[in-house]
Amino acid sequence: MIPFNKVPYLGTEDKFVLEALHQAKLSGDGPFGEACQQWFMEKMHVHNALLTPSCTHALEMSALLAGIKKGDEVIMPSYTFVSTANAFALRGATIVFVDIDKKTMNIDASKIEAAITERTVAIVPVHYAGVACDMDTIMGIARQYHLLVIEDAAQGMMSRYKGELLGSIGDMGCYSFHETKNYTSGGEGGILFVNDQKYANQAEIIREKGTDRSRFLRGEVDKYTWVSLGSSYLPSELQSAYLFAQLEQSETILEARLSLWDYYFTHLKHLSQQGKIELPTIPQGCSHNGHMFYIKTKDIDERSKLMAYLKQHGIMAVFHYIPLHATDAGKRYGYFHGEDTHTTTESERILRLPLYYGMTHKEQQKVIDYVSRFYQ
Repeated sequence: MIPFNKVPYLGTEDKFVLEALHQAKLSGDGPFGEACQQWFMEKMHVHNALLTPSCTHALEMSALLAGIKKGDEVIMPSYTFVSTANAFALRGATIVFVDIDKKTMNIDASKIEAAITERTVAIVPVHYAGVACDMDTIMGIARQYHLLVIEDAAQGMMSRYKGELLGSIGDMGCYSFHETKNYTSGGEGGILFVNDQKYANQAEIIREKGTDRSRFLRGEVDKYTWVSLGSSYLPSELQSAYLFAQLEQSETILEARLSLWDYYFTHLKHLSQQGKIELPTIPQGCSHNGHMFYIKTKDIDERSKLMAYLKQHGIMAVFHYIPLHATDAGKRYGYFHGEDTHTTTESERILRLPLYYGMTHKEQQKVIDYVSRFYQ
């Protein structure tokens, strides 16, 4: 069986995790946690990088930092994972879903302005498959209407938009280190980038259970106390140690995944040219990270048959999200603005092929051969 995903593992994780186990400190922001955060600040040129137990926690922190409250509205695509919406719905916001660009599966930036009301507080672009949204347009709209931009870059580590790393463009940005992502901190994990300095101090307080403990550890105050609302948003040193091993070889992972992505694209192009499938589109000015490779079938029936055919031959391929506006919770906590021209129809066509660090071209060729045989 060729699995859909394997957890990325390079072999140096064991050494760092064992080292962390024998440290005096196992809770958050120990030596490995600090090393990871410093890596992101230096490599990605972000002001503040705060590790979290998951990307869901990073998004929840961003909602707290943004001061989201009941009655506010937050604009995002419906084609995303539930955490994107949950983070803001938990604070009482109404989620305003807008349509996607069928070529990239990202939010259609041209539909955002019409969805803005006097209650709109933030725009949350989701960089699907590690391919950047139209950030120039989104940032322009946000500045015009004085809105926050919180990038859900869960899939976007090492991807760029016009040279800028995803997650570093908006007011805040979030990454995921879940086991299905390019880089993992042992199965779960995330990070929040605070790109606007005015939120930096409050971010530390929220992350440390609402206390000023970070200032105490730096020697800025002689004791720490409860100063604001917050929660426990620190990952353990074991998570950070696992992640740091992968950060040290981030380029190795990136190059391997891009090679796999390019192999699929090259060897499935004939089916695209015949009009049997559609392949991913990478807009000009965007460089992606090989996070996923998907094809688009004619419709949901064809996708179901292809999935079953591949599974019959030992290949696991999967589809992705059910659009949030079509779910029971989506209808309770939000609404779709405008027409659903592409979100539902395109979501029903996507099929994700196996792609993981360590996959061989021989394994890929088996996937390609059986996709080709299906269409023959």
